[in-house]
Amino acid sequence: MPAKNLDEIMSFCRRRGFIFQSGEIYGGLQGVYDYGPLGVELKNNLKAAWWRANVYERDDIVGLDSSILSHQKVFAYSGHEATFADNMVDCYDCKHRWRVDHLVDGKCENCGSKNLTEPRPFNMMFKTRIGPVEEGAAFAYLRPETAQGIFVNFKNIVDSTFQKLPFGVAQIGKAFRNEITPRNFIFRVREFEQMEIEYFVKPGEDETCHEDWVKARVAWWLEQGLAPENLKLFTQPQEELAHYAKKTVDILYNFPHGFEELEGIANRTDYDLGSHSKEQATLNIQAKVVPNHDSNTKLNILDVKTNEFVVPFVIEPSAGVDRGVLAILVESYVEETLEDNKKRVVLKLKPHLAPIKVAVIPLARNNSDIVAKAKAIRKQIQTLGVGRISFEDTGNIGKSYRRHDEIGTPLCVTVDFDTIGKDGNAELLNTVTVRERDSMQQKRVHLDQIDNYIRKFF
Repeated sequence: MPAKNLDEIMSFCRRRGFIFQSGEIYGGLQGVYDYGPLGVELKNNLKAAWWRANVYERDDIVGLDSSILSHQKVFAYSGHEATFADNMVDCYDCKHRWRVDHLVDGKCENCGSKNLTEPRPFNMMFKTRIGPVEEGAAFAYLRPETAQGIFVNFKNIVDSTFQKLPFGVAQIGKAFRNEITPRNFIFRVREFEQMEIEYFVKPGEDETCHEDWVKARVAWWLEQGLAPENLKLFTQPQEELAHYAKKTVDILYNFPHGFEELEGIANRTDYDLGSHSKEQATLNIQAKVVPNHDSNTKLNILDVKTNEFVVPFVIEPSAGVDRGVLAILVESYVEETLEDNKKRVVLKLKPHLAPIKVAVIPLARNNSDIVAKAKAIRKQIQTLGVGRISFEDTGNIGKSYRRHDEIGTPLCVTVDFDTIGKDGNAELLNTVTVRERDSMQQKRVHLDQIDNYIRKFF
Protein backbone atom coordinates (compact mmCIF):
# COMPACT_ATOMS: atom_id res chain seq x y z
CA MET A 1 0.00 0.00 0.00
CA PRO A 2 1.22 3.59 -0.66
CA ALA A 3 1.87 6.26 1.96
CA LYS A 4 -1.27 6.91 4.02
CA ASN A 5 -0.79 10.66 4.18
CA LEU A 6 1.70 13.49 3.83
CA ASP A 7 2.82 13.17 7.46
CA GLU A 8 4.09 9.67 6.72
CA ILE A 9 6.12 10.95 3.77
CA MET A 10 7.50 13.83 5.85
CA SER A 11 8.55 11.46 8.64
CA PHE A 12 10.17 9.10 6.15
CA CYS A 13 12.07 11.93 4.44
CA ARG A 14 13.49 13.18 7.73
CA ARG A 15 14.35 9.70 9.06
CA ARG A 16 16.15 8.57 5.94
CA GLY A 17 17.92 11.82 5.10
CA PHE A 18 15.90 13.01 2.12
CA ILE A 19 14.52 16.35 3.31
CA PHE A 20 14.89 18.44 6.49
CA GLN A 21 13.21 21.65 7.53
CA SER A 22 15.64 24.53 7.20
CA GLY A 23 16.94 25.89 10.51
CA GLU A 24 15.32 23.07 12.44
CA ILE A 25 17.57 23.50 15.49
CA TYR A 26 16.10 27.00 15.89
CA GLY A 27 12.51 25.92 15.39
CA GLY A 28 12.55 25.85 11.60
CA LEU A 29 11.93 28.42 8.88
CA GLN A 30 8.42 28.04 7.51
CA GLY A 31 8.22 27.22 3.84
CA VAL A 32 11.94 26.54 3.43
CA TYR A 33 13.51 23.06 3.27
CA ASP A 34 16.97 21.52 2.95
CA TYR A 35 17.70 18.40 0.89
CA GLY A 36 19.72 15.78 2.79
CA PRO A 37 22.31 13.28 1.48
CA LEU A 38 19.72 11.13 -0.30
CA GLY A 39 17.34 13.94 -1.21
CA VAL A 40 19.95 15.90 -3.10
CA GLU A 41 20.80 12.79 -5.15
CA LEU A 42 17.14 12.18 -6.02
CA LYS A 43 16.63 15.83 -6.90
CA ASN A 44 19.76 15.97 -9.06
CA ASN A 45 18.78 12.75 -10.84
CA LEU A 46 15.34 14.18 -11.67
CA LYS A 47 16.89 17.37 -13.03
CA ALA A 48 19.45 15.37 -15.03
CA ALA A 49 16.67 13.26 -16.57
CA TRP A 50 14.76 16.42 -17.55
CA TRP A 51 17.87 18.06 -19.03
CA ARG A 52 18.82 14.93 -20.90
CA ALA A 53 15.34 14.56 -22.44
CA ASN A 54 14.92 18.22 -23.40
CA VAL A 55 18.43 19.40 -24.27
CA TYR A 56 20.69 16.44 -25.06
CA GLU A 57 18.11 14.34 -26.91
CA ARG A 58 16.83 17.23 -29.05
CA ASP A 59 18.59 19.51 -31.50
CA ASP A 60 16.20 22.46 -31.18
CA ILE A 61 16.72 23.40 -27.51
CA VAL A 62 19.73 25.04 -25.86
CA GLY A 63 20.42 25.74 -22.20
CA LEU A 64 20.79 28.82 -20.03
CA ASP A 65 21.60 29.61 -16.42
CA SER A 66 20.50 33.16 -15.67
CA SER A 67 21.03 35.11 -12.46
CA ILE A 68 18.76 34.90 -9.44
CA LEU A 69 19.14 38.61 -8.69
CA SER A 70 17.05 40.45 -11.26
CA HIS A 71 16.91 44.06 -12.39
CA GLN A 72 13.84 45.87 -11.06
CA LYS A 73 12.79 46.95 -14.56
CA VAL A 74 12.64 43.33 -15.74
CA PHE A 75 9.69 42.67 -13.45
CA ALA A 76 8.19 46.10 -13.92
CA TYR A 77 7.79 45.54 -17.66
CA SER A 78 6.97 41.85 -17.33
CA GLY A 79 3.87 42.87 -15.38
CA HIS A 80 4.88 41.16 -12.14
CA GLU A 81 5.10 44.36 -10.10
CA ALA A 82 1.50 45.16 -10.96
CA THR A 83 -0.09 41.73 -11.04
CA PHE A 84 2.01 39.16 -9.13
CA ALA A 85 -0.09 39.22 -5.99
CA ASP A 86 -2.47 37.10 -3.94
CA ASN A 87 -5.35 38.38 -1.86
CA MET A 88 -4.82 37.84 1.87
CA VAL A 89 -6.85 38.25 5.05
CA ASP A 90 -6.00 38.37 8.74
CA CYS A 91 -7.99 36.68 11.48
CA TYR A 92 -9.00 39.22 14.15
CA ASP A 93 -9.28 36.46 16.77
CA CYS A 94 -6.04 34.44 16.45
CA LYS A 95 -4.02 36.90 14.31
CA HIS A 96 -3.12 34.29 11.69
CA ARG A 97 -2.80 35.39 8.06
CA TRP A 98 -4.23 33.43 5.12
CA ARG A 99 -4.56 33.44 1.36
CA VAL A 100 -8.20 34.00 0.47
CA ASP A 101 -8.29 31.19 -2.10
CA HIS A 102 -7.08 28.70 0.54
CA LEU A 103 -9.95 29.33 2.95
CA VAL A 104 -12.85 26.89 3.21
CA ASP A 105 -16.27 28.50 3.74
CA GLY A 106 -14.54 31.77 4.59
CA LYS A 107 -13.24 30.44 7.93
CA CYS A 108 -9.83 30.85 9.55
CA GLU A 109 -7.92 27.59 9.16
CA ASN A 110 -6.41 27.95 12.62
CA CYS A 111 -9.39 28.77 14.85
CA GLY A 112 -12.44 28.49 12.59
CA SER A 113 -13.47 32.11 13.06
CA LYS A 114 -15.18 34.11 10.33
CA ASN A 115 -14.03 37.34 11.94
CA LEU A 116 -11.60 38.22 9.16
CA THR A 117 -10.29 41.42 7.62
CA GLU A 118 -11.28 42.52 4.15
CA PRO A 119 -9.11 40.90 1.44
CA ARG A 120 -6.16 42.98 0.27
CA PRO A 121 -3.47 42.27 -2.34
CA PHE A 122 -0.01 41.13 -1.30
CA ASN A 123 2.85 41.14 -3.83
CA MET A 124 4.83 37.93 -3.42
CA MET A 125 8.18 39.07 -4.81
CA PHE A 126 11.20 39.30 -2.51
CA LYS A 127 13.18 42.55 -2.65
CA THR A 128 16.83 42.86 -1.71
CA ARG A 129 19.09 45.88 -1.44
CA ILE A 130 21.92 46.31 -3.94
CA GLY A 131 25.14 48.00 -2.81
CA PRO A 132 26.06 49.68 0.48
CA VAL A 133 23.63 52.62 0.33
CA GLU A 134 20.05 52.00 1.41
CA GLU A 135 17.98 54.04 -1.00
CA GLY A 136 14.80 53.40 -2.95
CA ALA A 137 16.41 52.97 -6.36
CA ALA A 138 19.12 50.59 -5.20
CA PHE A 139 17.19 47.33 -5.02
CA ALA A 140 16.65 44.18 -7.03
CA TYR A 141 14.23 41.29 -6.94
CA LEU A 142 14.89 37.66 -6.19
CA ARG A 143 13.28 36.26 -9.30
CA PRO A 144 9.79 34.77 -8.79
CA GLU A 145 10.20 32.71 -11.98
CA THR A 146 13.13 31.69 -14.16
CA ALA A 147 11.41 32.62 -17.43
CA GLN A 148 12.33 36.31 -17.54
CA GLY A 149 16.04 35.47 -17.61
CA ILE A 150 15.39 33.67 -20.89
CA PHE A 151 13.35 36.50 -22.41
CA VAL A 152 15.83 39.28 -21.62
CA ASN A 153 18.64 37.10 -23.02
CA PHE A 154 16.71 36.26 -26.19
CA LYS A 155 18.82 38.44 -28.51
CA ASN A 156 22.08 37.23 -26.92
CA ILE A 157 21.09 33.61 -27.51
CA VAL A 158 19.91 34.16 -31.09
CA ASP A 159 23.03 36.15 -32.03
CA SER A 160 25.46 33.70 -30.45
CA THR A 161 23.89 30.40 -31.53
CA PHE A 162 22.16 31.30 -34.83
CA GLN A 163 18.86 29.68 -33.88
CA LYS A 164 15.98 29.42 -36.32
CA LEU A 165 12.30 29.08 -35.49
CA PRO A 166 11.07 26.95 -33.88
CA PHE A 167 13.60 26.60 -31.08
CA GLY A 168 13.66 26.56 -27.30
CA VAL A 169 15.74 27.60 -24.31
CA ALA A 170 15.82 25.38 -21.21
CA GLN A 171 16.70 26.43 -17.70
CA ILE A 172 16.73 24.86 -14.25
CA GLY A 173 17.05 27.22 -11.32
CA LYS A 174 15.84 28.64 -8.04
CA ALA A 175 12.88 31.01 -7.75
CA PHE A 176 11.44 32.78 -4.72
CA ARG A 177 7.88 33.67 -3.78
CA ASN A 178 6.87 35.15 -0.46
CA GLU A 179 3.95 32.79 0.01
CA ILE A 180 1.41 33.95 2.58
CA THR A 181 0.69 30.43 3.78
CA PRO A 182 3.26 27.78 2.73
CA ARG A 183 1.74 24.32 3.06
CA ASN A 184 1.79 20.64 2.24
CA PHE A 185 5.50 20.01 2.90
CA ILE A 186 7.58 20.88 -0.20
CA PHE A 187 4.53 21.39 -2.42
CA ARG A 188 4.12 25.10 -1.69
CA VAL A 189 7.25 26.79 -0.38
CA ARG A 190 8.99 30.15 -0.45
CA GLU A 191 12.21 28.95 -2.08
CA PHE A 192 11.87 26.38 -4.84
CA GLU A 193 13.37 25.19 -8.09
CA GLN A 194 11.88 25.23 -11.56
CA MET A 195 12.53 23.29 -14.76
CA GLU A 196 11.37 25.58 -17.55
CA ILE A 197 11.46 25.75 -21.32
CA GLU A 198 10.57 28.76 -23.41
CA TYR A 199 9.85 27.37 -26.87
CA PHE A 200 9.66 30.04 -29.57
CA VAL A 201 7.41 29.55 -32.61
CA LYS A 202 5.98 31.56 -35.47
CA PRO A 203 2.71 33.34 -34.66
CA GLY A 204 -0.13 31.14 -35.88
CA GLU A 205 1.73 27.92 -35.08
CA ASP A 206 1.44 28.37 -31.33
CA GLU A 207 -1.78 26.45 -30.69
CA THR A 208 -0.62 23.25 -32.38
CA CYS A 209 2.76 23.51 -30.66
CA HIS A 210 1.03 23.98 -27.31
CA GLU A 211 -0.93 20.76 -27.78
CA ASP A 212 2.24 18.88 -28.75
CA TRP A 213 4.07 20.05 -25.63
CA VAL A 214 1.20 18.98 -23.36
CA LYS A 215 1.39 15.45 -24.76
CA ALA A 216 5.19 15.37 -24.53
CA ARG A 217 5.26 16.49 -20.93
CA VAL A 218 2.67 13.92 -19.79
CA ALA A 219 4.68 11.20 -21.53
CA TRP A 220 7.86 12.31 -19.73
CA TRP A 221 6.27 12.16 -16.29
CA LEU A 222 5.02 8.65 -17.06
CA GLU A 223 8.62 7.70 -17.89
CA GLN A 224 9.64 8.89 -14.42
CA GLY A 225 7.32 6.34 -12.87
CA LEU A 226 4.11 8.26 -12.21
CA ALA A 227 0.97 6.19 -12.78
CA PRO A 228 -1.46 7.32 -15.52
CA GLU A 229 -4.40 7.18 -13.12
CA ASN A 230 -2.65 9.67 -10.85
CA LEU A 231 -2.30 12.28 -13.61
CA LYS A 232 -4.96 14.41 -15.25
CA LEU A 233 -5.12 17.57 -17.33
CA PHE A 234 -6.82 20.79 -16.33
CA THR A 235 -7.37 23.73 -18.67
CA GLN A 236 -7.38 26.93 -16.67
CA PRO A 237 -10.52 29.01 -17.14
CA GLN A 238 -10.06 32.32 -18.88
CA GLU A 239 -10.66 34.38 -15.76
CA GLU A 240 -7.91 32.55 -13.85
CA LEU A 241 -5.15 32.84 -16.44
CA ALA A 242 -1.93 34.61 -15.58
CA HIS A 243 -1.59 38.09 -17.01
CA TYR A 244 0.69 36.84 -19.81
CA ALA A 245 -1.21 33.73 -20.87
CA LYS A 246 -3.50 33.02 -23.82
CA LYS A 247 -4.06 29.44 -22.63
CA THR A 248 -2.62 27.24 -19.89
CA VAL A 249 -3.02 23.50 -19.37
CA ASP A 250 -1.94 22.12 -16.00
CA ILE A 251 -0.74 18.57 -15.43
CA LEU A 252 -2.24 17.62 -12.07
CA TYR A 253 -0.91 14.85 -9.83
CA ASN A 254 -2.88 13.05 -7.14
CA PHE A 255 -0.89 14.17 -4.09
CA PRO A 256 -2.03 13.01 -0.62
CA HIS A 257 -3.85 16.35 -0.29
CA GLY A 258 -5.61 15.90 -3.64
CA PHE A 259 -5.05 16.62 -7.32
CA GLU A 260 -2.86 19.70 -7.68
CA GLU A 261 -0.53 21.23 -10.25
CA LEU A 262 2.67 19.39 -11.03
CA GLU A 263 3.49 21.27 -14.22
CA GLY A 264 1.90 24.02 -16.27
CA ILE A 265 2.16 24.40 -20.04
CA ALA A 266 1.32 27.98 -20.99
CA ASN A 267 0.91 29.79 -24.27
CA ARG A 268 2.50 33.14 -23.36
CA THR A 269 2.02 34.57 -26.90
CA ASP A 270 4.41 37.44 -27.71
CA TYR A 271 3.68 39.14 -24.41
CA ASP A 272 7.13 38.86 -22.82
CA LEU A 273 9.34 39.60 -25.81
CA GLY A 274 7.04 42.48 -26.68
CA SER A 275 7.10 43.85 -23.15
CA HIS A 276 10.90 43.96 -23.08
CA SER A 277 11.28 45.36 -26.62
CA LYS A 278 12.05 48.90 -27.71
CA GLU A 279 9.07 48.71 -30.06
CA GLN A 280 6.32 46.57 -28.62
CA ALA A 281 4.74 43.78 -30.61
CA THR A 282 1.01 43.53 -31.08
CA LEU A 283 0.36 41.76 -27.81
CA ASN A 284 -2.32 39.08 -27.61
CA ILE A 285 -3.01 39.52 -23.91
CA GLN A 286 -5.68 40.44 -21.42
CA ALA A 287 -3.55 42.72 -19.22
CA LYS A 288 -2.64 46.33 -19.86
CA VAL A 289 1.04 46.77 -20.72
CA VAL A 290 3.10 49.83 -19.87
CA PRO A 291 4.95 51.09 -22.99
CA ASN A 292 8.64 50.29 -22.64
CA HIS A 293 10.76 53.45 -22.76
CA ASP A 294 13.83 51.90 -21.12
CA SER A 295 14.80 49.04 -23.44
CA ASN A 296 16.99 49.79 -26.45
CA THR A 297 16.63 46.31 -27.92
CA LYS A 298 14.24 44.76 -30.42
CA LEU A 299 13.57 41.19 -29.38
CA ASN A 300 12.70 39.62 -32.70
CA ILE A 301 14.11 37.05 -35.12
CA LEU A 302 14.41 36.73 -38.87
CA ASP A 303 11.96 34.34 -40.50
CA VAL A 304 14.18 32.78 -43.17
CA LYS A 305 11.17 31.72 -45.24
CA THR A 306 9.65 35.20 -45.57
CA ASN A 307 12.87 37.21 -44.94
CA GLU A 308 10.92 39.30 -42.41
CA PHE A 309 11.57 39.90 -38.74
CA VAL A 310 8.91 38.55 -36.40
CA VAL A 311 8.33 38.58 -32.67
CA PRO A 312 7.74 34.88 -31.93
CA PHE A 313 5.08 33.43 -29.70
CA VAL A 314 6.30 31.25 -26.86
CA ILE A 315 5.09 27.98 -25.35
CA GLU A 316 6.26 27.44 -21.77
CA PRO A 317 6.35 24.02 -20.10
CA SER A 318 7.19 24.86 -16.48
CA ALA A 319 7.59 22.16 -13.83
CA GLY A 320 8.42 22.44 -10.16
CA VAL A 321 11.43 20.34 -9.20
CA ASP A 322 10.29 20.09 -5.57
CA ARG A 323 6.77 19.10 -6.57
CA GLY A 324 8.27 16.53 -8.91
CA VAL A 325 10.36 15.08 -6.09
CA LEU A 326 7.28 14.94 -3.85
CA ALA A 327 5.17 13.24 -6.53
CA ILE A 328 7.87 10.64 -7.18
CA LEU A 329 8.28 9.93 -3.46
CA VAL A 330 4.52 9.53 -3.01
CA GLU A 331 4.23 7.31 -6.09
CA SER A 332 7.14 5.03 -5.24
CA TYR A 333 6.60 4.65 -1.48
CA VAL A 334 5.13 1.16 -0.88
CA GLU A 335 4.50 -0.93 2.21
CA GLU A 336 4.52 -4.65 1.45
CA THR A 337 3.59 -7.71 3.49
CA LEU A 338 5.98 -10.56 2.77
CA GLU A 339 5.34 -14.31 2.83
CA ASP A 340 6.49 -14.57 6.44
CA ASN A 341 3.96 -11.81 7.36
CA LYS A 342 6.79 -9.39 7.94
CA LYS A 343 6.46 -5.96 6.41
CA ARG A 344 8.95 -4.00 4.42
CA VAL A 345 8.92 -0.44 3.13
CA VAL A 346 10.33 -0.15 -0.37
CA LEU A 347 10.84 2.93 -2.51
CA LYS A 348 10.19 1.61 -6.01
CA LEU A 349 12.00 4.35 -7.85
CA LYS A 350 12.94 4.09 -11.49
CA PRO A 351 16.62 3.04 -11.48
CA HIS A 352 17.80 6.28 -13.10
CA LEU A 353 16.24 8.30 -10.26
CA ALA A 354 17.50 6.21 -7.33
CA PRO A 355 19.81 8.19 -4.98
CA ILE A 356 22.12 5.18 -4.61
CA LYS A 357 22.40 2.94 -7.63
CA VAL A 358 24.33 0.04 -6.07
CA ALA A 359 25.21 -0.81 -2.46
CA VAL A 360 28.29 -2.97 -1.95
CA ILE A 361 28.05 -4.86 1.35
CA PRO A 362 30.72 -7.07 2.96
CA LEU A 363 29.11 -10.05 4.67
CA ALA A 364 31.56 -9.94 7.57
CA ARG A 365 32.63 -6.48 8.65
CA ASN A 366 35.41 -7.85 10.85
CA ASN A 367 37.11 -9.80 8.08
CA SER A 368 39.74 -7.50 6.59
CA ASP A 369 40.03 -9.52 3.37
CA ILE A 370 36.29 -9.33 2.65
CA VAL A 371 36.15 -5.63 3.53
CA ALA A 372 39.13 -4.83 1.32
CA LYS A 373 37.62 -6.78 -1.57
CA ALA A 374 34.26 -5.02 -1.14
CA LYS A 375 35.94 -1.60 -1.19
CA ALA A 376 37.82 -2.52 -4.35
CA ILE A 377 34.58 -3.66 -6.01
CA ARG A 378 32.80 -0.45 -5.00
CA LYS A 379 35.60 1.57 -6.55
CA GLN A 380 35.41 -0.52 -9.72
CA ILE A 381 31.64 -0.06 -10.08
CA GLN A 382 31.85 3.66 -9.37
CA THR A 383 33.95 4.13 -12.51
CA LEU A 384 30.99 2.98 -14.64
CA GLY A 385 29.42 6.42 -14.20
CA VAL A 386 25.89 5.20 -13.48
CA GLY A 387 25.62 7.28 -10.28
CA ARG A 388 26.46 7.03 -6.61
CA ILE A 389 27.75 3.63 -5.41
CA SER A 390 27.62 3.05 -1.66
CA PHE A 391 29.86 0.95 0.59
CA GLU A 392 28.10 -0.22 3.74
CA ASP A 393 29.55 -2.45 6.46
CA THR A 394 26.84 -2.54 9.12
CA GLY A 395 27.54 -6.21 9.84
CA ASN A 396 23.89 -7.23 9.44
CA ILE A 397 23.07 -8.18 5.88
CA GLY A 398 19.32 -8.42 6.49
CA LYS A 399 19.11 -4.91 7.94
CA SER A 400 21.26 -3.59 5.14
CA TYR A 401 18.90 -5.05 2.54
CA ARG A 402 15.86 -3.55 4.30
CA ARG A 403 17.48 -0.13 4.57
CA HIS A 404 18.37 -0.06 0.91
CA ASP A 405 14.89 -1.26 -0.04
CA GLU A 406 13.50 1.68 1.90
CA ILE A 407 15.71 4.28 0.26
CA GLY A 408 15.20 2.85 -3.21
CA THR A 409 18.58 1.28 -4.04
CA PRO A 410 17.95 -0.98 -7.07
CA LEU A 411 20.86 -3.40 -6.54
CA CYS A 412 22.84 -4.73 -3.58
CA VAL A 413 26.14 -6.53 -4.16
CA THR A 414 27.22 -8.80 -1.30
CA VAL A 415 30.85 -9.84 -0.92
CA ASP A 416 31.26 -13.03 1.15
CA PHE A 417 33.77 -15.78 1.98
CA ASP A 418 33.17 -17.49 -1.37
CA THR A 419 34.18 -14.28 -3.16
CA ILE A 420 37.67 -14.42 -1.68
CA GLY A 421 37.95 -18.24 -1.82
CA LYS A 422 37.82 -18.86 1.94
CA ASP A 423 35.10 -21.53 1.68
CA GLY A 424 37.11 -23.67 -0.72
CA ASN A 425 34.57 -23.64 -3.57
CA ALA A 426 36.65 -22.78 -6.64
CA GLU A 427 33.55 -22.20 -8.80
CA LEU A 428 32.43 -19.31 -6.56
CA LEU A 429 35.81 -17.60 -6.34
CA ASN A 430 35.52 -13.97 -7.50
CA THR A 431 31.73 -14.11 -7.60
CA VAL A 432 29.31 -11.92 -5.67
CA THR A 433 25.62 -12.10 -4.78
CA VAL A 434 23.53 -9.47 -6.58
CA ARG A 435 20.10 -8.80 -5.08
CA GLU A 436 17.38 -6.84 -6.90
CA ARG A 437 15.23 -4.49 -4.86
CA ASP A 438 11.74 -5.09 -6.21
CA SER A 439 11.80 -8.87 -6.69
CA MET A 440 14.31 -9.55 -3.87
CA GLN A 441 15.76 -12.23 -6.14
CA GLN A 442 19.45 -13.03 -5.74
CA LYS A 443 21.88 -14.08 -8.41
CA ARG A 444 25.52 -15.10 -8.33
CA VAL A 445 27.55 -12.99 -10.77
CA HIS A 446 31.25 -13.29 -11.61
CA LEU A 447 33.28 -10.13 -11.18
CA ASP A 448 34.31 -10.32 -14.84
CA GLN A 449 30.62 -9.86 -15.72
CA ILE A 450 29.53 -7.42 -13.01
CA ASP A 451 30.16 -4.27 -15.07
CA ASN A 452 28.00 -5.45 -17.98
CA TYR A 453 25.31 -6.70 -15.59
CA ILE A 454 25.03 -3.29 -13.95
CA ARG A 455 25.18 -1.37 -17.24
CA LYS A 456 22.26 -3.38 -18.63
CA PHE A 457 20.22 -2.73 -15.49
CA PHE A 458 20.61 1.03 -15.79
